[in-house]
Parts: sequence; C-alpha cells; structure tokens
Amino acid sequence: MTDAEPSPTRRPLSRRQALAAGTSLITAGLAGCTAGGRVEQGSNATADATDDGGGPVVVASFFSFFDFARTVASDTPVRVRNLVPTGLHGHGWEPNASITRDIIEADAFVHVGENFQPWADRAIQTLKDDGVDTQLINVREGVELVDLAASLDPEEEGVGEGRGQDPHFWLDPQRAKQSVDNITEGFVELAPEHADTFRANAETYKTDVLDRIDRDYRAIFDSAPRNVVQLAAHNAFQYLGVRYGVEMRPLVVNLAASGDVKPSDITEAKRVIEENGIRYIGAAVFETRRPAQQLIAETDVEAYYPVTPYAGVREDWVEMGWGYEEIAYNINMPTFEVVLGNKPPEEAGPDGWDAQWRNFE
Repeated sequence: MTDAEPSPTRRPLSRRQALAAGTSLITAGLAGCTAGGRVEQGSNATADATDDGGGPVVVASFFSFFDFARTVASDTPVRVRNLVPTGLHGHGWEPNASITRDIIEADAFVHVGENFQPWADRAIQTLKDDGVDTQLINVREGVELVDLAASLDPEEEGVGEGRGQDPHFWLDPQRAKQSVDNITEGFVELAPEHADTFRANAETYKTDVLDRIDRDYRAIFDSAPRNVVQLAAHNAFQYLGVRYGVEMRPLVVNLAASGDVKPSDITEAKRVIEENGIRYIGAAVFETRRPAQQLIAETDVEAYYPVTPYAGVREDWVEMGWGYEEIAYNINMPTFEVVLGNKPPEEAGPDGWDAQWRNFE
C-alpha cells in the first residue's frame, strides 16, 4: 500500500533537506503543468486536529480519498489536507509546480495510482528520483478494476494496472472499502501509536457508511422501472452500473472530465432518450451543462439533475461539511431516483431539492 522505496544507493532526503536544496524538486517535478486553478487548501484542510497541532500532515490528490483519510484520522493528531481547490474536478485539474512543495512538506501523500492524475505521477517520480521520504499511499492497490465500457472512445488509452480498465472504482461503495483499508494501513505505518484508532474508525466507516450506501443504492436500482440512465457527463459511472445492473450511458465516452462532446455523441444520446422514453437526465456538477441544455432543446427531455463522481466539492458543500456520504445522499441518489423513474423530482430529495437543482447552472 505504500510505494515509496528509496534507492539502495542513496540516503533519503528529509523534507526539510529537500526544500533547502530547493529548486530542482519543485520546478522539475511538474514541468509542463499549467496553473489550472488556485492552489488552496483552506476549508478543505480538515481532520479533527487543527493545522497548528503539530501532528503528521497528509495531503491527498483527490477529494473522495481526502474524505476517507480524514475519517480514518479522526481523533488522532494526523492532519489531512485536500490538494484540489474547491470548485474544481479532481480528474483533469493540472496545478502549477508549487503543488510539489506541499507534497514534499507533507509526511504522506494519498494518491489514486498511476496514469490517472498526470501531475501526481510526475510529483511521485520526483520524490523517488530525489529520495524524499514523503510516504506514498496508493488507494488503488489491491482493487479489482473492471474493463472499460463498450461505448468508450476507441482512441482512449486506458488507465490502471493496464490499458482498457476503468479507474473510477470508488463509485462502487464495496470497492471503496479497499481504498479505506489502504489508507488505514498507510496511516498505521505513519503513526503506529494510533493504529487501534485508525482501524476502529475505518471499520465503523465501512460498516456504518459504505455498507449503508450500498444497501440504499441497491434499493433505488432494484425498484427502478427502467434500467438505462442517460448522463450528460464523462464516462465515470460504470461501476454503479456494474454493481447494480443498470446501463449507464455517458454523453462523453472517454474517461476525462474535460473530454469534448462530438456530434455523434449527441446523436447517440438522442437515440437512447427516444428509445427509452427518457424525460429526465443527469448532468455533471463540475462539467459544462451545454450538452444537457442541447438535449433539452432537441429532445423530449424536460430537465437535468446533478450527478458527480465525488471528484470535487462546491463551496457550499464545504461549508456544510459534506463528504462522500452526504454527496451520495443529497446529490446522486435523488437524481437516480428521478432519472430511473422511481419518483417525480419534487419527491426525490430533501425540501427544495427540485427547485435548487432542476436545470442548474
């Protein structure tokens, strides 16, 4: 679960030594990155301890695993920070080179495995090349990935342990448990004196949260009169389809949230909508809504509602303390109730959900 092994011929640098040496680590490690957003941690930088508590600092490359990590770290001095700025999608964001400093300064780096976030891959390679002792925790280790959907863009290279595998495993709450275990054992290595707390927190989260989400998702999908969902989103939801026996039809058929929508994608979506009598579709919170609006204008679709692969957070979600669990229950589940035909929009979510999220901007 940890993959930072120093070269046997070199003594690892401490983070302080690396920062004193300065420059090659920070500038070379992410050469070619663009400044795709503010590099802020701010209100995302929360565990139970405060930033001035002096405990180990862990940084995470992706919101879902930041949330899992801060849950595992609860009631310990370990502090967890999310590197992805609020309001941005974690898959497709490219930070500027200063993000490497945050990783060097941290005691551990939680990441999603190779070939998913190029900037994280480059930062990890820099740490290894220079012998920096930041511990690496790969949340994807030991997770069984599924093959990519047949609708995938034929030019897509694929990610994961090999080409042709879908990396979005955390959408499946049962597969997500393995990432919680990986984080937990990484934290045990980081702060072994708190091992019992880490493991107790993880078991509680897996049982009380992930198992409950699994049961509630299954109830939604099992009771649905339709087994096809049209999403104006990138190809990130296949694991829900695999787990619960539903055909997920992404509008953007490649794996990147920044993927372009082609005319053929719109044509195929129109066919699915017409053949299945679809009146409501899902639209990705952190992606453009223009394709969803086009489908409303050119088909019998009446409205779109929000879906997200837990890859980022809005400012209001941060203010309310939402994590994976709250996003599942307040965003994804109500939308699936609607798009599957289980409930009318006005009955699907909490009070005001329909008015807030119908054709949201």
